[in-house]
Amino acid sequence: MRFRDFHKNIKIRIIETFTSRFVGGMIFPFMTIYLAHHFGTKTTGLLLLMTVFIGIANSFVGGYLSDQFGRKKMMLIAELMRFGAFIIMMVSNSPFFESAIMTYLMMIINSISWGLAGPANEAMLIDVSTPEQRKLMYSVTYWANNLSIAIGGILGAMLFQHYLFELFMALCIVQGVLVILVAYFIEESHSPKNDSIKPTQHIMKLFTNYKLVFKDKLFIIFVTAGILVFSMELQLTNYIGIRLSKYMPTQSFLFWNMDGITMMGFLRSENTFLVAILVLFVSKVSHLLNDKATLIVSCTLFSIGYGCLSFFTNVWLLILFMLILTVGEVFRVPVEQSYTAAIPPDDARSTYMAINGLKYNIAMLITSLTITLSTYLSALSMAIIITSIGLIGTLLYFIIIPKLEARIAVRTHSSAISWN
Repeated sequence: MRFRDFHKNIKIRIIETFTSRFVGGMIFPFMTIYLAHHFGTKTTGLLLLMTVFIGIANSFVGGYLSDQFGRKKMMLIAELMRFGAFIIMMVSNSPFFESAIMTYLMMIINSISWGLAGPANEAMLIDVSTPEQRKLMYSVTYWANNLSIAIGGILGAMLFQHYLFELFMALCIVQGVLVILVAYFIEESHSPKNDSIKPTQHIMKLFTNYKLVFKDKLFIIFVTAGILVFSMELQLTNYIGIRLSKYMPTQSFLFWNMDGITMMGFLRSENTFLVAILVLFVSKVSHLLNDKATLIVSCTLFSIGYGCLSFFTNVWLLILFMLILTVGEVFRVPVEQSYTAAIPPDDARSTYMAINGLKYNIAMLITSLTITLSTYLSALSMAIIITSIGLIGTLLYFIIIPKLEARIAVRTHSSAISWN
């Protein structure tokens, strides 16, 4: 299986994702610092909370709409909305006009667009791929994402402060090309039945689907644990980024002088490059390790690493703890994903995954709260709170994994009997 054997949609999506994340990586990881500069840390926390609540509400309907109206249609609507938002953000940060409020409102539009396009994008990749292709497809996508984010993070750290208008201009050009790709080159992969359903019936159908998932307490606890652990990762571009930009003194590192903003970009790139390298090693040894032990140990390293990152400002200590937490990350992710894939029943997989997809928004909610808390608490108190959040998630995993493995074993046994 080779890249050229993929469906045209997959090739376009990989190229599109790499390009958009590369340019977006130079801007959006630093937007929390932008908001804190214009509105203050306390207000920024509240603004991010509003964005997260809007994103959570939107996530519930994104997947449902793509199933009802088609993947390409939802993707095109979302990309057009994002294109318009980026143009207004560019104008609002031009040499002739500056509006932080307008920029923030367009960040909300961008968040809504991601909610609409995300489920459709994922569903389309599955629609046009075979089970034999998916491992390579997701591997290529994962590598492309990491490489684009790493390069974008380095360039963004150098350019964001003084060339924001030019960065937004580049983002608008890239987004314009992406709109053309979706409109004229992406093929529709899902043609739903054109049954006339009243709006109230759509609402009832949506609520019925999700009600069943929320009754599965084991799954909800598993998702909660994942949210708490994943929230560690989002601290870097939020609370940790704000703290470094304010309190980290400029320090010499090899041939560079590192200030807080540059350090945040460097840490993101260090994490991304290390993930891309270490994942090759992990893929060869992970099958030799016990899944439960691997998940618990890796989550512990991950949580403690980010907790220390939220306290120290020494450049060498920051690099060291980023290395430690990245080791935890590369061992955690594949085990966590394998458990996630094994939980849902076959007839409700997409509904379960939609709830699991809320991890980012709810984790962002936790991160926004820590930004607000940081205006009242000391750095040590914040480091303890952040570390505790991750360790609580790890404890939840420790408690429920035996029950989870028992459920998976029963389901696997039942499937084997049905085949016989």
